Amino acid sequence: MSVLVGKRAPSFKATAVIDASFEEDFSLDRYLGKKHVLFYFYPADFSHVCPTEILAFQDRLEEFERRGVAVVGCSTDSQYSHLAWQLKPRDKGGIAGVKYPLVADSTKTISANYDVLGGHYDYNEQGEMTYVGSPMAYRGLFLIDKDGIVRHQLVNDRPLGRSLAEALRMIDALQHFEKHGEACPVDWEAHPQL
Repeated sequence: MSVLVGKRAPSFKATAVIDASFEEDFSLDRYLGKKHVLFYFYPADFSHVCPTEILAFQDRLEEFERRGVAVVGCSTDSQYSHLAWQLKPRDKGGIAGVKYPLVADSTKTISANYDVLGGHYDYNEQGEMTYVGSPMAYRGLFLIDKDGIVRHQLVNDRPLGRSLAEALRMIDALQHFEKHGEACPVDWEAHPQL
């Protein structure tokens, strides 16, 4: 597992589905100097746990936007799969209404560059190279600052959902540090101004 914290977030250009439309050559570079980015990976479209997270991010999108944070999701599915899933109503297992970008990583290079791609290549008994495991993304989450530097990363195995409350807490902690230069100790939480 690569630790990307403190390093520039791997750059990419890929097709994303944004509000049920394709955008070619989508890149996180559009946010440089403007917004923090919460870039997360999920295993697969039309799965069981993934829509709970994708929809939770959408349902709390305003909280991220108030903090000046762009939310971007990514899986190894194609843009066509992302679009079909976005067009399917929520009560039928779809994610209709998701407005933020979902990046299509069908070549699996983005997941590999962020080191969240499951499985690996190995040789079988005949000396042939084969892929062992499932080449889908783990549940990775990367908090990237306005300079494009990864400031926080978390990677869960596929069956383990993540906490949006913790993601928001980490954003608050980073922004508190950026504003005040103060480190945030264990269980630190932002307190509203009196």
